[in-house]
Amino acid sequence: MFKYFTEGIIKNNPVLVLMLGLCPTLAVSTTAFNALGMGAAVVFVLTLSNFTISLIRQKVPNTIRIPVFIIVISTFVTIMDYTLHALSAELYSQLGVFVPLVVVNCIILGRAEAFASKHGVIVSALDGLGAGFGFTLIIFLMGAIREILGSGKVFGHIVFGTAFTKSPIIYMILPPGGFLVIAFLMGSMNWLQQQRNK
Repeated sequence: MFKYFTEGIIKNNPVLVLMLGLCPTLAVSTTAFNALGMGAAVVFVLTLSNFTISLIRQKVPNTIRIPVFIIVISTFVTIMDYTLHALSAELYSQLGVFVPLVVVNCIILGRAEAFASKHGVIVSALDGLGAGFGFTLIIFLMGAIREILGSGKVFGHIVFGTAFTKSPIIYMILPPGGFLVIAFLMGSMNWLQQQRNK
């Protein structure tokens, strides 16, 4: 049963292996703090929507399953949206439009359709939790790398000294920097898989 959790983290990582949810991954990973916020939001919505969809799957007619799935997902996104706004207005404004767009995030709808609609409640929740943690791990790595190189800081702490903070690699916090970091991580993941298969 534990494999349903771990597969989403490494073997079927939604970002690096399945290449899903790339828009918020690239857009929000400018800092480690923003990345953790988006990761937590995705873990919350993915786990609870997988759980709920698995719970009601046998009661939902096949012809209307997608609209029902979207209603379930949007319910949890709304809860997460209001909670995030109440707890951290700064993070809420940093994440911007990508918070409500979690409703149509292809990781969440994809796991609902491919897994939760066909499996039991516990394994579906574990699948959602694993995929959410896999997403969070990668977006956090990207956020930390981009923030360190792009500003010389991580979580507000200076990493490379004050001289670097005066002339950081600004390119890294811009969109091309996001593409560069995700390409590096994908290449590293493929290299590790090849080494493991030898």
